Amino acid sequence: MATYTCAKCGMGVNATCAKCDSPLENDSLDLGNGNSVQVSKCPNGHGKIKSPMCCGEDMSCSL
Repeated sequence: MATYTCAKCGMGVNATCAKCDSPLENDSLDLGNGNSVQVSKCPNGHGKIKSPMCCGEDMSCSL
């Protein structure tokens, strides 16, 4: 399961899919302009979300 952690305060977040209760996996989304965004995705294809935020910044996840 992907664990996102805030670099400022240390808070962590684990997430599961609301449709199938599977742990979300860390992934990245190519924006087509050479940039990418870190996301969490359902391993069963139910969708993806942008990484969570804390202390006004995106939380990070180690692969």
